[in-house]
Amino acid sequence: MATTNFRKVFINLPVKDLKRTNAFFTQLGFTFDARFCDDNATCMVLSPEAFVMLLSESRFKDFTKKQICDTGKSTEGIFALSASSREDVNQLVKKAVEAGGSYAADPVDHGFMYGWSFFDLDGHHWEVVYMDMNALPQ
Repeated sequence: MATTNFRKVFINLPVKDLKRTNAFFTQLGFTFDARFCDDNATCMVLSPEAFVMLLSESRFKDFTKKQICDTGKSTEGIFALSASSREDVNQLVKKAVEAGGSYAADPVDHGFMYGWSFFDLDGHHWEVVYMDMNALPQ
């Protein structure tokens, strides 16, 4: 289904230590929209149309009746970020590990698509992907 109605996306994730999480993502080069930040939440900007609301666990619980996922035992989702090149993929994953994250999987190379992933400080699974649209199979 094609659409011309583009939407913004706000991903909401619970975090144990908001200040430590902000420092982690700042080291990876992300910025934050101060208009939506306080002692319990911060708004990480992915693009003008995509944001990640990092919420203290107590604040996150205000929005759901379900238990917060134990990311040490279960995967709540895989959050994919685009990269501008294979080297950009490698640099971002290595920065994440150097900042305290951990590798989630080995790099995957499909020729036209290259990806690698990491877990952040709270165990959220982030995939960094580069796609060469000129090499995409027809």
